[in-house]
Amino acid sequence: MAYSHTNSKGNTYYLHSKGKMFFFSKEIKEGVLEALPAGYTVSEMKTGMLVLKRIPAEGEAAKPAETPEASS
Repeated sequence: MAYSHTNSKGNTYYLHSKGKMFFFSKEIKEGVLEALPAGYTVSEMKTGMLVLKRIPAEGEAAKPAETPEASS
């Protein structure tokens, strides 16, 4: 059975993979995944689009936001 997720708008999407890239589709196609990959979670954007987000590993520091250096 393919991994599926229903967004806040009631649309069901199926998780697919092509190499290292993951994507959601409304239809089951070639490359469908049976389960959510380890270390990832599903997040929904305000438009209802589903995306996978990688969960940082224990001990892995989050990257600090880049700040432009002030020029004097």
